[in-house]
Amino acid sequence: MSETGTAKANRLKGIHMDEKFIEVKQLYKTFHTKKQDIEVLKGIDLSVGKGDIYGIVGFSGAGKSTLVRCINRLEEPDSGSVRIGDKEITALGKAELNRQRRKIGMIFQQFNLFDSMTVYQNIAYPLKMAGTPSKEVSARVDEMLALVGLAEKRDAYPGELSGGQKQRVGIARALANHPDVLLSDEATSALDPQTTLSVLDLLKEINQKLGLTIILITHELEVIKYTCHRMAVMENGKLLEQGLVKDIFQHPQCETAKNFIGVYNKFRSDYWQEEAK
Repeated sequence: MSETGTAKANRLKGIHMDEKFIEVKQLYKTFHTKKQDIEVLKGIDLSVGKGDIYGIVGFSGAGKSTLVRCINRLEEPDSGSVRIGDKEITALGKAELNRQRRKIGMIFQQFNLFDSMTVYQNIAYPLKMAGTPSKEVSARVDEMLALVGLAEKRDAYPGELSGGQKQRVGIARALANHPDVLLSDEATSALDPQTTLSVLDLLKEINQKLGLTIILITHELEVIKYTCHRMAVMENGKLLEQGLVKDIFQHPQCETAKNFIGVYNKFRSDYWQEEAK
């Protein structure tokens, strides 16, 4: 059966979510210090559809970054499971995990670029680490530079780039190994509003062009509303509420969601009142 126009439009928008692609079940994580044990994740259950841009919002200390780092096992969960596609990430040995991580790109708030490497070298780094032949590396880097709009910065160093350009390099590097999943950990928090908008537009474009599944971690509700179709609200190591962005904005159920949306609406109201003067 051929794909209908509506189904195709939904797929291209990254919101065709019949197929569960990422499944997190009963995930727990505790950090142990000399003074105390800090329970950071308290039984997280989460499902993300293939091709979705899924937002997770929460105040600082909610456990968002730990959750996303447990998904690719940069942090080891104490218990629970993470499945991406047909692979149970939490059950993989070291060698298989390293291979699987190539299919999980990640972008960070502070860019994490090598200052001593050019833009080209930064993007090429994960390809070379994966043993990709030199000719393929060069072609792939040029492809990624074109995708993120930085072809003219190929030989520049990170110190010569703006914050937005650095983040675009980070995105290009995260996409270099043809990942199925992109994890974004507060990737726009260090950027000004205009640059944030351009990076979010780029993520939406990548989602549509590549069919990439994106989990977007943020404490900025406007980022969720602009970019995502589904979202979760996180507080104190738990997911308190999950659903369609429009539904949570219109009818928040938990106090954390109500607080976020109350602040969001107040800022919008105050802004327009100032503009009207």
